[in-house]
Formats: sequence, structure tokens, C-alpha cells
Amino acid sequence: MSEPEAFVHLRDQLKDEIGCVSPDSFDSIALEVFRFQAEYNRVYADYLRYLRCSPDQVTALHEIPFLPVSFFKRHQVITGSEMQFERVFESSGTTGSETSRHYVGDTDLYEQLSVRIFERSYGPLSGFHILALLPSYLERSNSSLVYMVQHFMKLSGSQFSGFYLDDFEALNRKLAEIRQVADGRKVLLVGVTFALLDWADNFEKSNQPAAGLPDIIVMETGGMKGRRREMLRQEVHSLLREKLGIAAVHSEYGMTEMVSQAYAQKNGIFRYSDSLKVLIRDITDPFTIRTDGQTGGINIVDLGNLGSCSFIETSDIGRSDAGSGTFEILGRLDNSDIRGCNLLYV
Repeated sequence: MSEPEAFVHLRDQLKDEIGCVSPDSFDSIALEVFRFQAEYNRVYADYLRYLRCSPDQVTALHEIPFLPVSFFKRHQVITGSEMQFERVFESSGTTGSETSRHYVGDTDLYEQLSVRIFERSYGPLSGFHILALLPSYLERSNSSLVYMVQHFMKLSGSQFSGFYLDDFEALNRKLAEIRQVADGRKVLLVGVTFALLDWADNFEKSNQPAAGLPDIIVMETGGMKGRRREMLRQEVHSLLREKLGIAAVHSEYGMTEMVSQAYAQKNGIFRYSDSLKVLIRDITDPFTIRTDGQTGGINIVDLGNLGSCSFIETSDIGRSDAGSGTFEILGRLDNSDIRGCNLLYV
């Protein structure tokens, strides 16, 4: 079934605006996206009606009702026709738990934004060899993280880029090969937390010369998945720095339900990205937005979610500084489902 002409025109217009969003235009574009989704997203529109929220009366980001992330488990959160999506990403979940499904309407926008966000933080992907330790995600065919990293590897054009399960010796040999080439590229090793810790133990025992790697960036995406005890983020980073002989550990913040990402280059301090902003809500009153520096629930404005819902009430706890465009993830709300990503408490 084809979409109405008015819908297609507005969607394409918003996509163009999101593609060139700036800090000055973010809020105004977000309000346009809100009204678009309030009209064409059946689940979100029903939610707004339940709250007796009139979209025409919403004039600022802090007035927008955010959709609880749990809706992605029980509903098809789609802006437009229920059949108009290109790909479905699914969360890892845990045994016996429900998984979230994100119906992505435009994979081109996903790829465009993820590349732009990464390269704004780290430089061109062509300057990297990209290695990935994502065993729990590789076991699934619909992981958004694997999809993104595969796209990054393709754009890097490096013959050394690749995924690894639990063959740490093969990973160590690949790192040694890169060291021998010394072509000036940086090495990005992105991994789920438990796998990075397991590899660091192996790396330390095998006496690998980590200091000899050319500008290695170790980036954790969170996630113990029951493989290790839960640890403070500072403890994880300290162990990785010590065992690998590196100065800092980087972090990636993203979810199945999000198109955009955020990165922390040290100390777990994430920066807003072009298409992503964080608001902090009062834990006892989800419709009250707290001021800078206060701790509360994380609300995500993700303009990349044009085809689903751009306003997500997550189960993460944190704080944000809008002035510096930074935020921290401090933990998770009680009784929240354990997620595959970012289960790190600080």
C-alpha cells in the first residue's frame, strides 16, 4: 500500500532537514518531527490521546510526551503504514524475556547519520582498521550494532577489518599484522564489555605488547549478559587500561530502539550528537523535566527515528549538561529488564 502524497512530501522534507541539522536548528526540527509523528504514527498518536495531549499546544521540547521504551516490545512503532519499513532490528534480551523490535523505515538515513556521528568524533572511517568483539550479537542476524559496524568496516576499506567471536589468539595475530604494516591508520577495537574483559585477560597472559599498537582505540558498548559479575564503569575501564596498557577506554551509547549514537572518549562522558539530545526526567513524575546537573531518567530525542518514534523514555538513569552538550549514564531504574547494551553502573 502506497503512502499518501502529503505524508511522503513531509517525510522527505524532514529527512532533508535532519540530514543537515545543526545545534541551532535541532529544537525546531524536533518539534516538526513531533507533529509529523503525532499525526502519522498510530501507536504514538494513541499514547498522546490517552494523555490528553494536543500536539498543537506543544511548543518546546520539554513539553513533548516521551514514549516509554517498553512500547517497542509490544507494538509496531511505525510512522506511516504498518508495512512501510525496510529492516527490523531486534534486541538481544535475556532467556525468557521479551525483545524489542525497531522497524526502521530508512536504512539510508541510519547509515548516513551513524557515519556522520562517528566521523564528527573520530575522523574519516578510511583512517581506521576496525576490529569487533561482538560474540553475543553475531549470533543474531538482526543486531543494529553489527549492522552499523559492518557498514563502518566496508567504508574503512581495510583488508584487516573483521569480526571475532572468542578466538583471542586470532585477534592478537591480527593486531600484530597491523603493527607490522604501520600504515598510519588507527585501530578501532569495538566490543561488548564481557568480551573485551575476557580478551584483556588473554592479552595480558600472552604478554602482547599493547603499547606498540598504532593509536588503538578500545571502545566498549556495555553488556555483561550474565557472563561476568556486574561492575562499575570505572572499574571496567580501569581493568582494561591496566591489562592493555592504554591511556583511556572509549564508550558507545546506543540502543536497538535508536538510530543515532553517542560517544564518550574518556571517563564515560558522552557528547550529544547532531541528531541526538538528552533530557532528564523526574523519576517520580515522568512528565517533569529536571534542570541541568540533576539526576533522573534519561529521555532521548533521536531525530534519526523519523520512521518510528523520535521521543523515547528509556530505563536508564543519568544526568545531562545541556550547556556543554554532554551526559552520563549512571545506572538503570529498578525493575527494568536487563538489556544487552550499556548495563554498566557508575
